Amino acid sequence: VNARFDALHRRYGALLARVLGWRAQVLTAGLFFSLLMVPFYLFSQKELAPIEDQSSINIVVDAPSSASLEYTNSYMHDVIATVLGIPGVRYVWQVVRSSGAFGGIIFEHPSQRDQNVQELLPQVFARVAEVTGVRVFPILFPALPSAGQFDVEMVVQSPDSPAQMKPHAVTLLEAAQASGRFMFVDTDLKIDMPQLRFVLDRERIAELGLDLDSVSRQLALLLSGDYVNRFDMKGKAYQVIPMATPQDRANPHALLDLQLRTPSGELVPLSAIATLEREVGPRVLGKFQQKNAFRILGGVLPGTTKEQGLAALEQAAAEFLPASYSIDYAGESRQLRQEGNTLTGILGFALLFVYFALAIQFNSFRDPLVVLLGSVPLALAGALMLPFLGLTTINIYSQIGFITLVGLVAKNGILIVEFANHLQSEGFSKLEAIMGAAETRLRPVLMTTAATVLGHFPLVLVTGAGAEARNSIGIVLVAGMLIGTLFTLFVLPCLYLALAKAHVREEVDPQHDAERAAEVSYAS
Repeated sequence: VNARFDALHRRYGALLARVLGWRAQVLTAGLFFSLLMVPFYLFSQKELAPIEDQSSINIVVDAPSSASLEYTNSYMHDVIATVLGIPGVRYVWQVVRSSGAFGGIIFEHPSQRDQNVQELLPQVFARVAEVTGVRVFPILFPALPSAGQFDVEMVVQSPDSPAQMKPHAVTLLEAAQASGRFMFVDTDLKIDMPQLRFVLDRERIAELGLDLDSVSRQLALLLSGDYVNRFDMKGKAYQVIPMATPQDRANPHALLDLQLRTPSGELVPLSAIATLEREVGPRVLGKFQQKNAFRILGGVLPGTTKEQGLAALEQAAAEFLPASYSIDYAGESRQLRQEGNTLTGILGFALLFVYFALAIQFNSFRDPLVVLLGSVPLALAGALMLPFLGLTTINIYSQIGFITLVGLVAKNGILIVEFANHLQSEGFSKLEAIMGAAETRLRPVLMTTAATVLGHFPLVLVTGAGAEARNSIGIVLVAGMLIGTLFTLFVLPCLYLALAKAHVREEVDPQHDAERAAEVSYAS
């Protein structure tokens, strides 16, 4: 083994000597490759966390506005029967309400299936789309805990009324569907709720000695369901809730027979002062940060990240929404925008911390620049090449890999620069010092790289549950260490000659000086 390393030292020393003769060209090539990390980062797919096969698919069911609990429950039987026909399904659970339902499809363990849940998702959507009467949206279970249900949730805020916002919501839905990023898109702005509106005759109200406040209070007592008092019976307190009978409240014409008391004590029917008009209104009056708002909800296609889906919606909003409209985010999309784009900030803080730590260690502000500029940008560019090529994404797990990579490749640079400074202090020229240090430290640098690559390479090959997260970390570390080490061994010595501080020869014992010279000569 030692003989092989000795031969490798000699070959590396000869090659390094030739490379140092082309310092300007090598530094230019290193700078060019380092700058490639900018387009690599900008054009890489980004997401908060990679989707993992958790053997489940959530389903969200939207029923018509006039649906009853019995109506929704009857159609859920059709949904379940359709889903149970998909191979690999173990069971289905559901919670049904009159306005809709939600539930989950639980599949067999990944080892017992030929397809993962991302491949099964389009099949589930195609099956449930055949069920009429309700709309069913299948969604993959989020990789990280989230407050939302859908892959993408964008909030549109506006000073307009729901009726004025509706055309803009439809435009966004059409643009999102045309983008080719979504399996389905929907909005919570649905103006289809049957409503009855009392139209009051103000002149007749005044003739009877009533006012609008008195009429509204009396109607609220009969229709709102609020309690007005409490009473005690057998040691227990009960609420007093005056209310018209359910039959009267369900019959629009019976509402007009409700009796109101005038100031004179006379009872008059509601029909004497009001008429009823039928209309449709929004199911919910959406609010966000005290403004009128609606949400655009979507499920992305397999192979499309949530970042790409959200970016498509943002582009449509910028193109079609009026200037008075603004956008915000909810659910996982809010988490993605607040926490997902922190890589540059985290790396910047990590590099700043490492720089000051090295400045203290080397007692110099220039030597840490040699360590960091000669190794870290090259390693990061190499690591970012893999997300750029589509082999992984930039996510919270790969960010951990990037931070780890900074420390590992910086260690290689420290090994070389520290020993080169030591050789300079013993009287060697800067060229002799960096040549001797690079050759002497070749073995520990290669051993550090080999240990990192071999230790993390199984993460690249791992399959099964949770493999996506481990793949991200493994790919970043393996690619970054291999490419970063290769460039560091040649670029860092060139940068050392151009930028490193010159260290003054120390007074040493002549015998010790001769021994160190012999050691460096042997290493060369």
